[in-house]
Amino acid sequence: MSKVLFALTAHFEDEKGWQTGCYLLEVAIPYFYLQKKGVQIDFVSPKGGLVPIKQCDLDHQSVKDFFKDQQAKEKFEQSYSPAEIDASSYDAIYYPGGHGVVYDLPFNQEIAEIAKQIYEKGGYVCAVCHGGAALLNIQLSSGEYLVKGKNITAFSNSEEEALGTDKKVPFLLETALVEKGAIYSCAANWQSYVVVDERIITGQNPASDLQMAKELYKFIEG
Repeated sequence: MSKVLFALTAHFEDEKGWQTGCYLLEVAIPYFYLQKKGVQIDFVSPKGGLVPIKQCDLDHQSVKDFFKDQQAKEKFEQSYSPAEIDASSYDAIYYPGGHGVVYDLPFNQEIAEIAKQIYEKGGYVCAVCHGGAALLNIQLSSGEYLVKGKNITAFSNSEEEALGTDKKVPFLLETALVEKGAIYSCAANWQSYVVVDERIITGQNPASDLQMAKELYKFIEG
């Protein structure tokens, strides 16, 4: 049975009171798709335990279904801490988005190390939307950044500006990825867009989460 580790933010609110958190829709949709295919899924977050949720998506049916699923709910609310994770047992790591990610996961060395180990043993590293921020500081054993020279997509500067959050976030993700050496590309705002480069699979925005999951499943079960 294939196993995928979902790596989630623990950040809920910035110093000005702006609520961030995890965008649960980007958890629920890939979770249900992969689970129905027989993939085992675990959750990890920087502190373990309950993951803070970005409040805007709670009325979506997929999110309601996620919390009705007792196993999904328990795993999410009792996420593992990095120290509890054995990277060698996973075929892939996936970073969902939510603005919280840009505050903590790029700087969490423990989860970055897990991602590095999964990738270097032949596994996949995946991200959707702001989840791409978690890829910024993953360094391989060679010393190179994971994203250097790789084709990557993530939430675009244009989408950030359209939301009016470009002045709230600590950095613009598209710009940061380019600065780290990624070959960034995107589609028009809010359109589904997924990029696969070797064993890195990235989706631009919430519209891309299902396609990302389909691409991942195709590879891990191929």
